[in-house]
Amino acid sequence: MTAPAASVLTAPERPVAGPAAITIDALGKSYGTGPLVLDDINLSIEPGQFVCLLGASGCGKSTLLNIIAGLEKPTEGAVTVASGKAAVMFQDAALFPWLTAGRNVELALKLDGLARPKRRAAALELLDLVNLADAADKRPHELSGGMRQRVALARSLAQDRKVLLMDEPFAALDAITRDLLHEELERVWRQTGRTIVFVTHNVREAARLGERILLMSSRPGRIVNEWAITDTGQRRIESPEVARLGDEITDQLREEIRRNAA
Repeated sequence: MTAPAASVLTAPERPVAGPAAITIDALGKSYGTGPLVLDDINLSIEPGQFVCLLGASGCGKSTLLNIIAGLEKPTEGAVTVASGKAAVMFQDAALFPWLTAGRNVELALKLDGLARPKRRAAALELLDLVNLADAADKRPHELSGGMRQRVALARSLAQDRKVLLMDEPFAALDAITRDLLHEELERVWRQTGRTIVFVTHNVREAARLGERILLMSSRPGRIVNEWAITDTGQRRIESPEVARLGDEITDQLREEIRRNAA
């Protein structure tokens, strides 16, 4: 397959130094006169990093992601995405049921301004990246849940944004399918060089995927702990290293939940 002139699959080398991909300064969020949802979030994410944002349900993870995406405004503080807008992938694949997988991806390319003659080739390239090129002509109802999420991932990549925000994209999938998609996402991340912020409440998932794992407290949501993974080689969710890290994070998460309940 011949790649289009402006390939969406270019993977630049990670810069040694330079501006952060995402910068968050003293961010706070509340709704109306209600209590704080997020409080004093300060964070810098380097280009090409895979960051997992972890915390109990209701701690403000999705709210923070929506603010980074520009879908919500902070009450105070500021967020800067150095490359401009970010692509977003949600738990629901939200594919158009009357369009094929290929056409769903093409629509994102059309909205991004790619000329019609190049869209088909670019969509096939993206579906091939997520190992779904042979499903390009199938409609969403003909695809499994995992396959629909792969199409959604390809559509997110079609926006050709350097930052990809993912809000519990695999939460509704069974364990085996989720594990397979972890492998696919890791491969895509390494191949494309995207900066990824991945929201999850699944501790093992965070330990399996993240280069950095950020733990948020319950409301108001604050960053209360961080783990940096020095060995960035491939990890399996059942490996002893992931299990040990998962246990350590779980202990911290339980402590945060107890503190909030007290």
